[in-house]
Amino acid sequence: MFKRRFITATIIVLLIGIPAGYLLISAGQSRRSGMDKETEAAASGLREGWPSKMQRRIFEIPIPGNGQGVQYYETNNWKASRMYAKFRTTSAGLDRFLTGVGTGRAALEPDRITISPRDIKITGWSFGPGEHWAGTTHSNKKPRPTQNITVNMTDPA
Repeated sequence: MFKRRFITATIIVLLIGIPAGYLLISAGQSRRSGMDKETEAAASGLREGWPSKMQRRIFEIPIPGNGQGVQYYETNNWKASRMYAKFRTTSAGLDRFLTGVGTGRAALEPDRITISPRDIKITGWSFGPGEHWAGTTHSNKKPRPTQNITVNMTDPA
């Protein structure tokens, strides 16, 4: 009699308890994932840290591995999606970045800031005097992204 009750209790735990436990764990993970996405969507201005690999791949922003002070901000709406990224790198890192985008250092035009006033307001960037800026716009066929690149050439290292 005791053995039969024990087997019945074990079967009930296996058939009901394990799926219920899995359901609770899954719900918790889903909720945390939603909170992370909500936090990211509510952000305004640049965020410290690296954009995800997926974001970098979608927007074709090959930030060099030695990039420092990486910040980014992504906006999405019905008309357009934009990714703003800021980082500091070496001269070789800049060359790797430009090559990864599909352009080169020769395309950088001195004293050209390719970031629009609207985008400057969104990101909080400042392009003040006393700095040597160079910029280029790298266009791709749709649906691939267009990259507006502005580089601070003040420190040539």
